[in-house]
Amino acid sequence: MSYTSQGAGSQGVEARAEGVTSVAAGTKRSNARYKILALLAIGTMINYLDRTVLGVAAPQLTKELGLSAAVMGIVFSMFSWSYVLAQVPGGMFLDRVGSKVTYYLAMTLWSICTLAHGLVTGLSGLIACRLGLGLVEAPCFPVNSRVVATWFPQTERAMATGTYTVGEYIGLAFFSPVLFAITGAFGWRVLFITVGVAGVLFGLVWWRFYREPQDHPGANAAELAYIRGDEAAAPAVAVERQPFSWKTVGQLIRRRQLLGICIGQFAGNSTLVFFLTWFPTYLATERHMGWLKIGFFAILPFIAASVGVMFGGSLSDWLLRRGLSANVARKLPIIAGLLGASSIVAANYVDNNAIVIAILSVAFFAQGMAALGWTLVSDIAPKHLLGLTGGIFNFAANLAGIVTPLVIGFIVAATGSFVWALTLIGAIAIVGALSYIFVVGDIKRIDLAS
Repeated sequence: MSYTSQGAGSQGVEARAEGVTSVAAGTKRSNARYKILALLAIGTMINYLDRTVLGVAAPQLTKELGLSAAVMGIVFSMFSWSYVLAQVPGGMFLDRVGSKVTYYLAMTLWSICTLAHGLVTGLSGLIACRLGLGLVEAPCFPVNSRVVATWFPQTERAMATGTYTVGEYIGLAFFSPVLFAITGAFGWRVLFITVGVAGVLFGLVWWRFYREPQDHPGANAAELAYIRGDEAAAPAVAVERQPFSWKTVGQLIRRRQLLGICIGQFAGNSTLVFFLTWFPTYLATERHMGWLKIGFFAILPFIAASVGVMFGGSLSDWLLRRGLSANVARKLPIIAGLLGASSIVAANYVDNNAIVIAILSVAFFAQGMAALGWTLVSDIAPKHLLGLTGGIFNFAANLAGIVTPLVIGFIVAATGSFVWALTLIGAIAIVGALSYIFVVGDIKRIDLAS
């Protein structure tokens, strides 16, 4: 595996790389990679708080700004328009400048955009903030995937992916009561300003503590050897800068592994986007819950999803360690999760709010199990194109962020109900499962030369 060197001279990198191949017997392995994983998890939590806090503010914000359900669906989707369009450029930028600089710039800028939400006075300002937020958040998950690929051996990548992915859910799971309390006590504008400031501060933490493996003072030669694992046939060298080529993009898209996981991730993201955008409004309008009840009940599905993410990642790595092929170990939790996520449709057929929350929690738990797509990106991406492959994957997967809130908004505006919206989400989840069964094929690293 190749690594990008940041902040160290070439001689130091070469010396540490040589040390990888000559680890003394009995040397205790360091665990610096877990500190890096903690940074990713916190960063991802802030990332999702920033992009989804609009869902918490929506019931109050729509009244103050006079926005209909259809218009709010458009507003929700604006983030994903710029987010999707910036995926490939963001991946190119990542491949050229590395993880540390890319993530610091992205986090600082997206946090400023979040803060700016609290200053808007009308629809145009709100749309501009959503477009800006999507644009600068684009490199986040390609960075996450690249860091996992460079800091973790294959047998730990699902665990690592699950750990940082749980940040998507854990923030809203445990901060929802606080977020709703802030909104209720101080208004939705203070909510955006608070979350934005938190992101700017964490950006400084990332800049201070993130290092590439060879440059990290806490990673010894034993850990570097463990990280490289079976891919240690050659000493670590700096990643060569790759010129962008649409031909390369076309070659990647035509590979069934990437095409199949893109379809599957779109399906999983459709369920996720519902919870991150329309879920509070669903509880307020369809289930007629007050602020306190929404804050309490909103916790449960996100806790369930957090458990699902960790369970799916741990199960995948456990199956891999037990000797099962990557095809089984990586695909099985995702397929089971997508099929389980389709159970969201059952919420249409019960009236009891407690049972509805239970159904939604089961569906979101299953969606969490399916959130292993980035692990597969780490497994199949060409070593020199991790950023571009991740950008293409996130481009396709996050089309759900455009389609899902728009369609739900128009459905609710036309029917005055979420019934057909939940039915659509369940059907898309089944399509995603079928893609992993019939399209993805073998999980192996793509070789564009073959």
